[in-house]
Amino acid sequence: MPAGHGLRSRTRDLFARPFRKKGYIPLTTYLRTFHIGDYVDIKVNGAVHKGMPHKFYHGRTGKVWNVTKRAIGVEVNKQGGREMCPKNQDIKVGNRIIKKRIHVRVEHVQPSRCTEEFRLRKLKNDELKAAAKKNGETISTKRQPEGPKPGFMVEGATLETVTPIPYDVVNDLKGGY
Repeated sequence: MPAGHGLRSRTRDLFARPFRKKGYIPLTTYLRTFHIGDYVDIKVNGAVHKGMPHKFYHGRTGKVWNVTKRAIGVEVNKQGGREMCPKNQDIKVGNRIIKKRIHVRVEHVQPSRCTEEFRLRKLKNDELKAAAKKNGETISTKRQPEGPKPGFMVEGATLETVTPIPYDVVNDLKGGY
């Protein structure tokens, strides 16, 4: 029989709960607050069937555009592949990037760390600017490429000339030199 093309087809391992993470869902999942504009990662929890996003969105990062009582509205980019239209006909998405707005329950969403490095760099730059202003100097907080490693001279190395041993056919046939 041919393979099925259902809503949850090929998700046996994708939606499976991780090793030693089965059972009850921690309360922090429900007590966490999300604000509009936050970045979130969609990570499907296979134990909760309600409000589960399609397998395409699993592992994607999106921006919160709506917060409801039990769910989060997430705006996710969709590029390439195929998309289902209301009449169950395949429509090509082609080379466009479509912003999809989906509602996902809080169990399937976790705060993203994609802006963590940026926020830390911003705080560090603010501290550097404050210190420079105190000293009365101007500094550049732009990131610079690392550049090539500095050159050095090798000292204490001795040259050794290696010459090949002439090949002797007669001794080779006898079994050695």
